[in-house]
Amino acid sequence: MIRLEGVSRTFRVGGEPVHALRGVDLAVEAGEYVAIMGPSGSGKSTLLHILGLLDRPSAGRYLLDGADVGGLDDDARAALRLRRIGFVFQFFHLVPRLSAADNVALPLVLAGVAPAARRRRVAEALAGVGLAHRAAHRPDELSGGQRQRVAIARATILRPALLLADEPTGNLDRATGREVLALLERLHGEGLTLVVVTHDPAIGGRAPRLIRLEDGRIVEDRRR
Repeated sequence: MIRLEGVSRTFRVGGEPVHALRGVDLAVEAGEYVAIMGPSGSGKSTLLHILGLLDRPSAGRYLLDGADVGGLDDDARAALRLRRIGFVFQFFHLVPRLSAADNVALPLVLAGVAPAARRRRVAEALAGVGLAHRAAHRPDELSGGQRQRVAIARATILRPALLLADEPTGNLDRATGREVLALLERLHGEGLTLVVVTHDPAIGGRAPRLIRLEDGRIVEDRRR
């Protein structure tokens, strides 16, 4: 599903080059559950952003479902993200003025789904994360765990093949974090390819495959 060939990413900070990724080769098959770990500045989030088509490599190739996506323009990348990739972030990124239901509906609106079908699918998605009773509540009326579950419902409402989670439990207490992780793992069990960036060894240890980064390079790729 995912193949990176010699992917590097270099930024310029104060006129000096910063090498976030250095010649990364990586393959992830459909249906895998992968945790990516490493110290701060190791390139974890940069790698996730490239996988999610939010950033472009400075060098190398990224093939998604066998197609080289490096030459796609911004509109084509956005359309591919909408159809194939879901995102869950540490700080939820919900729209504050919208209800939980309206937040979850946003990808459906962008995809042109008719209102009646949107309402049905949103209700199903919120029920699936245990929040049918909170559909009309805004994010500031929800707990952190509830907001993350809304974010997961929004990320998966279009049934993407790939879900990318960047520190999905980093802003939650441990008990709530375990509940959110269990939800992500349930979705993986239903066939979703799951890639999680985390600093927490307890989370990294749950994934069947663990990748460690240091200084922009993969230093460990271990399957259990």
